[in-house]
Amino acid sequence: MKRRDFINWVGLGWLATSLPVAIAACSSTSTTSSSASTPREWQKVGTVAELDKTGEILVKDSPVGAVLVVGKSSKKDLIAVDPTCPHQGCTVEWKANKDKFVCPCHDSEFGVHGQVEKGPAEEPLKTYMAKIEGNSVVVKPA
Repeated sequence: MKRRDFINWVGLGWLATSLPVAIAACSSTSTTSSSASTPREWQKVGTVAELDKTGEILVKDSPVGAVLVVGKSSKKDLIAVDPTCPHQGCTVEWKANKDKFVCPCHDSEFGVHGQVEKGPAEEPLKTYMAKIEGNSVVVKPA
């Protein structure tokens, strides 16, 4: 075998053995990102009775993640956000008198659509669509 043929075979062998690794790496990245994502369908986070009792429902471990739903079932205009402050991870609280979410740790303020109104937080709160189905309060990622 000539030297050039040998080098070609070694190069082809290296390419053939590297290809499955490259495909697996690409596949596992896309699989991981889709499996780590939250469910896209409506998920129950509480009941209408729970919501009407205090005006809010806080669930830290729902199928879609942490959820804070505020409102009254009679108005049907529910607001739902991930209550985890993006600044340092504290749980924001709903201040109905201000119509804002406020972080108790560093006083960041967020509007009803999760937008930052006062720092130090720079990122908005993640929001959810929310509705009432029968006697259940359900949410799904926006």
